[in-house]
Amino acid sequence: MPEMLSLSNDPVLFLSLMLAKILAVFIVVVLIVAYATYAERKIIGRMQTRLGPTMTGWFGLLQPIADGLKLFFKEDIIPAQASKLAFVLAPVMIMVPAFITIAVIPFGGDITVFGYTTTLQIADLNIGILYILAMAGLGVYGIVLAGWSSNNKYSLLGGVRSAAQVVSYELAAGMSIVAVLMLSETLSLRGIVAAQSGSVLNWYIFSQPLAFCLFVITSLAEINRTPFDLPEAETELVSGFCTEYSSMKYALFFMAEYANMIVVSAITATLFLGGPAGPFAGPINLLLKIFFFMFLFIWIRATFPRVRYDQLMFMGWKVFLPLALLNIVITGAVVVFL
Repeated sequence: MPEMLSLSNDPVLFLSLMLAKILAVFIVVVLIVAYATYAERKIIGRMQTRLGPTMTGWFGLLQPIADGLKLFFKEDIIPAQASKLAFVLAPVMIMVPAFITIAVIPFGGDITVFGYTTTLQIADLNIGILYILAMAGLGVYGIVLAGWSSNNKYSLLGGVRSAAQVVSYELAAGMSIVAVLMLSETLSLRGIVAAQSGSVLNWYIFSQPLAFCLFVITSLAEINRTPFDLPEAETELVSGFCTEYSSMKYALFFMAEYANMIVVSAITATLFLGGPAGPFAGPINLLLKIFFFMFLFIWIRATFPRVRYDQLMFMGWKVFLPLALLNIVITGAVVVFL
């Protein structure tokens, strides 16, 4: 076998491999985002005794492409009274954090390319969890900016709702992760995956079932998915923070929502289901777990009604946060005394 060399000795190969990993992850995420819209319409259609898309392409498989082309060629309207710069930047501010968060997700082990060893991960940060929490907090700025810059009362209400919702549920989501950090003793996502290696029973979903449930539920609120889609509740706020948007700016909001679904699914799989661990190649294992959670989110949308805003706040502060703190106390007692 050839001797393993350090990539630091060959910056050109290092940059080439890094670029290849970025492009591969970006292409996969964009494809999943495109066909997640198709899957959601088909799955919810079946659950509601409908067919979903059927006409565009074989079994409607070209429907996402048709929708993308339609939005691309639609007239781009900016309200006369809108704050134009903020109005244009808001969709990008929502989209970018969703994509760059994926950089710290490990999607496999080490591979050897031309005698050099590299990891199937764009960036292995020793503070990966803190990076994820920071990026998750940035997305809400785009929503608030979109609501404020539109100069529309419904959009503003949607932005304010989103800010309050993220503050309430991000705290519970972060506290639920603390128990995992206590067991793995690392903030690195690769370290957390390594701590769950060896057996399926080592996955933290078995030792931290409460933290798993809390993280999944609070993540739904973080990404404004049903039953916590209050910032864009069409029965109350027309379309919430994106009411005044059209064309590709409107498409960016949709892409950001599904990209956030992918990110949340990947983080949940990494923290509680061993990440890329499983019977197949690492990236395939992670993709299967991501698809499982995305199906779960779609199933929840087809099943549960939207909660009232007072119920949303009550659950965030008086149910989920106390449960997350209780879980930390119990985990700490187990770590210290057992």
